[in-house]
Amino acid sequence: MSVVQLDLDGPDGPVLAFGPAPAGQGTDEAAAGPGGAAGEVFALVRLRGRPVATVVCRIPPGRNRADAVAAAARAELAGQEPPPGPPPGDLPRTSVVVATRDGADRLARVLDSLLAQDHPDFEVVVVDNAPVTTATRDLVEHKYSGLETVRVRYVVEPVPGLAVAHNRGIAVADGMVLAFTDDDVVADPRWLSVLTAPFADDPRLGCATGLILPARLDTPAQILLESHGGFAKGFAPRTYDLRFPPADQPLFPFTAGSFGSGANMAFRASALRRLGGFDPATGTGTPARGGDDLYAFAAVLAAGHRLRYTPEALVWHHHRETWQDLADQAYGYGAGLTAYLTALTVRRPGLLPALLRRLPAGLAHARAITARRESGTGRVPGTHGGQEHPWPRHLSRLERRGMLAGPLGYARARLRLRGTPLPDVDAGRR
Repeated sequence: MSVVQLDLDGPDGPVLAFGPAPAGQGTDEAAAGPGGAAGEVFALVRLRGRPVATVVCRIPPGRNRADAVAAAARAELAGQEPPPGPPPGDLPRTSVVVATRDGADRLARVLDSLLAQDHPDFEVVVVDNAPVTTATRDLVEHKYSGLETVRVRYVVEPVPGLAVAHNRGIAVADGMVLAFTDDDVVADPRWLSVLTAPFADDPRLGCATGLILPARLDTPAQILLESHGGFAKGFAPRTYDLRFPPADQPLFPFTAGSFGSGANMAFRASALRRLGGFDPATGTGTPARGGDDLYAFAAVLAAGHRLRYTPEALVWHHHRETWQDLADQAYGYGAGLTAYLTALTVRRPGLLPALLRRLPAGLAHARAITARRESGTGRVPGTHGGQEHPWPRHLSRLERRGMLAGPLGYARARLRLRGTPLPDVDAGRR
């Protein structure tokens, strides 16, 4: 399935642009042009450059691809109004933290996309986490050091773990806003501006997240993941506030996975530092397997800040390609979920009564979601429908096994970190 993007001059307007997703060209690259081959297409739809929907359509033989996708997009957008203009006001000074572990082969792709951002005032901090080679250092120093427009800094964090690496970035960053993305994404040119603009307008905003779409859908594992939501959270902006719990989230604010993902998030630096940064016993690279981003989302909300989901802040993610990758991811999701809940109750025990009150309704909600997933009603994000890819039961079992292992993994990670020098997240403001 090829991944493309279509830009319209309005819900019923003409095509402004059509082409492949950035860095998403895979086996169908040659067919990505308007007159390319037949086949199934996953398309991001934009209105005058702004992401508004996704559609999936099958291109019949002999049909112009751009025309076919545009017809599906106009049907999807029927009756919608064009989105408002860009937000006013100045953009805050921002530090973008990219943690990597021997990922030099991927890193150049994301760094090139960051250097193309239209944000007027930002730096990039590359954190090399427990490296075994000098490839990442060599890449940054030879290709990106000494740039006149954007400062790219290289730092090493010897302690393995994504949260520890992020905390190292916090310790050296100088931005009023701290943005985080991964080494396997490509950022849309307006990503950073749109993600950070809400901080200037809302003094209570502590965190912002954005839209994550697939860069490629070449393998069955990638298609299956995206068919069941992937990392996307839809195209409706949403603000979360502890004072106004959403009716559709019975576990709020503990349903942190619905707020966004770590590949596309930003925090007000002062708020994140007051929380002590990310819990170093969570995240990829630790026995907890994940949950570092979820912990930070919930902790920011619990501290009285607001969280804003902004779908126009877009990054393209390179999903894992193999069935084994997907199995590891399913187990890691389960482990990270319960690890982050354990971290919350350990570090913020005052939240435990609220969690216990919400747990029965939350478990019932989770079982209902799992049942729908396993029955084959999964669909690629959007309201186009018709894309059924049943979720294998063994992946659900792996996720449940991970959930059982998460608390123990978190405890093991905390024990492993005892006596280990960790980054001082307050160092960045001294």
